[in-house]
Amino acid sequence: MTPRRPAMRPHWLAASLLSLAVATPALAQEEPIKVGILHSLSGTMAISETVLKDTVEMLIEQQNAEGGLLGRELEAVVVDPASDWPLFAEKARELLAQEEVDVIFGNWTSVSRKSVLPVVEELNGLLFYPVQYEGEESSENVFYTGAAPNQQAIPAVDYLMNNVGVERWVLAGTDYVYPRTTNKILEAYLKSHGVGGDDIMVNYTPFGHSDWQNIVSEIKAFGSQGKKTAVVSTINGDANVPFYRELGNQGIDAADIPVVAFSVGEQELTGIDTAPLVGHLAAWNYFMSVDTDANYDFIDAWIEHTGDEMAVTNDPMEAHYIGFNMWTEAVRKAGTTEVDAVKDAIIGVAVPNLSGGYAAMMPNHHITKPVLIGEIQDNGQFSIVWETPSTVAGDAWSDYLEGSRDLISDWRKPMECGNYNVVRGSCGGSQAEEEAPEE
Repeated sequence: MTPRRPAMRPHWLAASLLSLAVATPALAQEEPIKVGILHSLSGTMAISETVLKDTVEMLIEQQNAEGGLLGRELEAVVVDPASDWPLFAEKARELLAQEEVDVIFGNWTSVSRKSVLPVVEELNGLLFYPVQYEGEESSENVFYTGAAPNQQAIPAVDYLMNNVGVERWVLAGTDYVYPRTTNKILEAYLKSHGVGGDDIMVNYTPFGHSDWQNIVSEIKAFGSQGKKTAVVSTINGDANVPFYRELGNQGIDAADIPVVAFSVGEQELTGIDTAPLVGHLAAWNYFMSVDTDANYDFIDAWIEHTGDEMAVTNDPMEAHYIGFNMWTEAVRKAGTTEVDAVKDAIIGVAVPNLSGGYAAMMPNHHITKPVLIGEIQDNGQFSIVWETPSTVAGDAWSDYLEGSRDLISDWRKPMECGNYNVVRGSCGGSQAEEEAPEE
C-alpha cells in the first residue's frame, strides 16, 4: 500500500497545468534545451533504471509547466544502453556529439559510469549520477547525487554494530567495481574496529544470478556459530528477487540474520512477496515513507505522471529530483547552459530534499544527505528505524583505504583537482580503485 496523506493533489498542479498551456507557444519560439537520459530500459538493470528515466521526464514536464528554463523549453532525449556497459559509452557519445544535449542524467552501476566517464570528460559534458557508489572518484564533469560510502555503507555498519550487536559479517555483492570496492572499504573498517578475518565472509555473484540455494545455505551455516551475524548486501538488479525469495525459502528470519541492503528499495520490492522479509533492512538517504509535505507532493506528482495509484518512489528518484533542481538553479545562476559556467555556478547551490531539509553541492561534486535505516514492512514499504541527526557531506575518498586517505577533491579555482594529495601537496595522488571485472 502506498503511504499517503489524505487524497489531494499538490496546490501547484492546477497552476502548473495552466502555465503549461500559456507558456508552451512562447517557449517553442527558441531552440529547446536538450536533456539527455541515459538509463537502461532493457536487460538486467531495467528493473531499477526504467523508473529513473520516467522520473527525469516528469521533472522536465514540470519545469516546462513552470515556464521552462531561461525562457526555453526543455526536451528529453532518451536512449537505451540496455544494461550493456560498453554501449553506455556509445550512447553517451551519441547524446553529446550527435544530439548535443546540454546535460545527461543517467547510469546506475559503477561499471556503466566508468564506461561513460572518459566520454563525458573528453566531450566536456555534464553527468548527474543518482545512485550510491563506492567513492574513489571525483570528476570535473560528474555530479554524484547518490551516496558515497560514508553516507550509506559506514553508517549502516555502525548501526548494526551499535544497535543490533552484530559480530559476524557476510559481505554479499554482485561481481563488479561498486560491491568490490565498497566491501574492501568495509573490511578495512571492520578490522579497524576489532573484527577478525574469520568473522568476515565475502561472496560475489554475476549480474542476473538466479540460483541462490547453496549460497544462502552457506550464509545460514556461517550465522549459526553463536555470534550475531548480519548480511551486508550490495547485490544489484533483478538478482535480488531470487535472493530474497531463497532467504524466505530457507527460513532466514531478520531476527536471526538481518540483511541490510544498499541497492534494494521500494521499486525492487514490488516484485517480491515481502511478508517473509519483514524486519530485514535497507540503508538509503530517502524512503517513500518519509513524512513531509515535500515528499507527499512528490508522491502525488509521480502517481499523476504514471497514472498508477500503486506507483512507488525510491532513493535514486529523489537523487534525480535533487540533481535536476541543482542543475536548473545553476543554469539560472550562470544565465546559460554552457558547461563550464554551470560547473562553476553549481558549487554551493542548495535545494530542498524530500526529507524536510536541504541538499548542498560540495566542492568535491558530492552532496550533503541524511542517512536513514529502514525495516521492510509487509506492504513493501520501509519503516524508518534510525537516522543521522543532520546531513552528512559525501566524501569522495575513503579514510580506510591506503592511497586514498591522503586525498581530497576540490573543483574550485585555484585547486581544481579531484585527487589532491595533502601530504605531497600536489594534484594527481594515486587512486585506490579496482578495475571492474570484464562482463
